[in-house]
Amino acid sequence: MAVTYQTEGVKMPDIKKRETTEWIKAVAASYGKRLGEIAYIFCSDEKILEVNRQYLQHDYYTDIITFDYCEGDRLSGDLFISLDTIRTNAEQFGASYEDELHRVIIHGILHLCGINDKGPGEREIMEDAENKALTMRKA
Repeated sequence: MAVTYQTEGVKMPDIKKRETTEWIKAVAASYGKRLGEIAYIFCSDEKILEVNRQYLQHDYYTDIITFDYCEGDRLSGDLFISLDTIRTNAEQFGASYEDELHRVIIHGILHLCGINDKGPGEREIMEDAENKALTMRKA
């Protein structure tokens, strides 16, 4: 079991890695899941656009792309997070950068737990799950 945090072309965000990993583990456990290999790759808008085009044939910026390698109840995946989009969204939503970053960090885990956000009514389910997970985080 390992959660890794790396960067590609950006400065590592100021997150408490140990506490964040414990939080991720607790959220996963609340869905009956355990952690396998989770890699967070913090990057720029340019990098996430490149990943989006190359692997998903999407031509737009996004805050996170989650590659799901889960097996059974073990969560594994690569999660690309654009810090540029996090900053833009935080301003747009009137949220702090730190809060928006943690919302997106857990958003990817919730995807790995099987929660979707593209279909009818799914966005609200995801937002409720994010909000519940955020209350589990120690400030």
